[in-house]
Amino acid sequence: MSLIRVTNLTFAYDGSYDNIFEDVSFQIDTDWKLGFTGRNGRGKTTFLNLLLGKYEYSGTIAANVSFDYFPFHVEDKENNTIDIVADISPDYEHWQLLREFSLLKVSDDVLYRPFGSLSNGEQTKVLLAALFLKENHFLLIDEPTNHLDIHARKLVSDYLKGKSGFILVSHDRAFLDNCVDHVLSINKTNIEIQKGNFTDWWENKERQDNFEMAENEKLKKDIKRLNEAAQRTSNWSHEVEKTKNGTRNSGSKVDKGYIGHKAAKMMKRSKSIEQRQQSQIEERSKLLNNVESSESLKIVQMAYHKQQLVELDHVSIHYGEKKVCDDVSFTVEQGDRIVLSGPNGSGKSSLLKLICGDEIPYSGTFRKGSQLKISYVSQDTSHLYGNLSEFARNNEIDESLFKSILRKFDFSRLQFEKDIASFSGGQKKKVLIAKSLCEQAHLHIWDEPLNFIDVISRMQIEEVLLEHSPTILFVEHDIEFCKHVATKIVELN
Repeated sequence: MSLIRVTNLTFAYDGSYDNIFEDVSFQIDTDWKLGFTGRNGRGKTTFLNLLLGKYEYSGTIAANVSFDYFPFHVEDKENNTIDIVADISPDYEHWQLLREFSLLKVSDDVLYRPFGSLSNGEQTKVLLAALFLKENHFLLIDEPTNHLDIHARKLVSDYLKGKSGFILVSHDRAFLDNCVDHVLSINKTNIEIQKGNFTDWWENKERQDNFEMAENEKLKKDIKRLNEAAQRTSNWSHEVEKTKNGTRNSGSKVDKGYIGHKAAKMMKRSKSIEQRQQSQIEERSKLLNNVESSESLKIVQMAYHKQQLVELDHVSIHYGEKKVCDDVSFTVEQGDRIVLSGPNGSGKSSLLKLICGDEIPYSGTFRKGSQLKISYVSQDTSHLYGNLSEFARNNEIDESLFKSILRKFDFSRLQFEKDIASFSGGQKKKVLIAKSLCEQAHLHIWDEPLNFIDVISRMQIEEVLLEHSPTILFVEHDIEFCKHVATKIVELN
């Protein structure tokens, strides 16, 4: 066991006036299985890069271990996988690699295939196996679940459960719950570490947030009461002051000693109220700093003139001689929230594109309602660039509504001035989802919408789908999201 000590860490990117981290201190035990969470754009990947020594910073990061980053960058994917493994861990023993492959259910014949010919899931497993071959290395594992199907996620999560000595960035609640024993969270105003899995951390956060909100309401009422008391004292002082040099109504002389004594008592009372007010205001300022805003979203779908929107009857999709899915039958009716489930390569994205109107070669019967309007969210975000105003105009959506949704997704106003190409992966996905929520459509089709998106935003999206019950067909591998949202499951083998 050793410790990674972070002391008074402060960092900002060149040209930025805002610090990503400011005077933060904490320590990490290198035997922990550490989950790393926080909203998109808060600096999770930045912190991993600081550990890797990629940026200059003030403060200190002290560690007696070497750091390795996942995903490891593979320069030439035409090289055989065994050569890629040797690049990552030159001193490994072959039996050790086969042991890791066995745990990850990877066939050893992939070693003699070009790395680029492996599926995304196979590449993820090979890189994790190769990195865990190293001794006295602390692994920085950055979002390994993206593009992994449900079965592969469970396998990788079980694999990590049997390991230790890593930081894991993931927004998949079930994945984190299974394989971490501590959680490092980047909050709005600080960084903190708690023992337990993600659910433990979330329940603690909700308890703390609820306590602070109740305490805030109590202090608001106390401050209001004190303000009213201060106003009454001021009014009394004003009345006393008027009589100080005058006469009583009876015409007798004013007892100035009595009035002075009364005025002094009022002054003392006024000072006491002022001190209590200031104390309450200071207490209140300590609250709600880390309560995350997760305002509710809206989705308004157009009504369609028929109950049934889409029908597939024994549909098979094939590219040349390669058949990607076979004999698929299901219907989409108004109000359905259907998740297309199945392993990677089973044709889920191809089916979505067929329904959206792409020219996809298929056999069988496919029917789509006439003049059916579809709002589509793709997996790919590489085409996004330009500022948000231009994006709204080009896509003919209401700019103020679009930006309002992004504000609810935790975008700062400064973010509105930046090029979308500079956004984090999660922020880019939020742009596509916000666009979809703005569009007038009968059917929403979302292909892996949650890749890179933080947990709190996932919960916001869950809530809008449950509250407004739109008709939606989607592909998603987040088990918790699917369990909460889907009314039907279409399983592709």
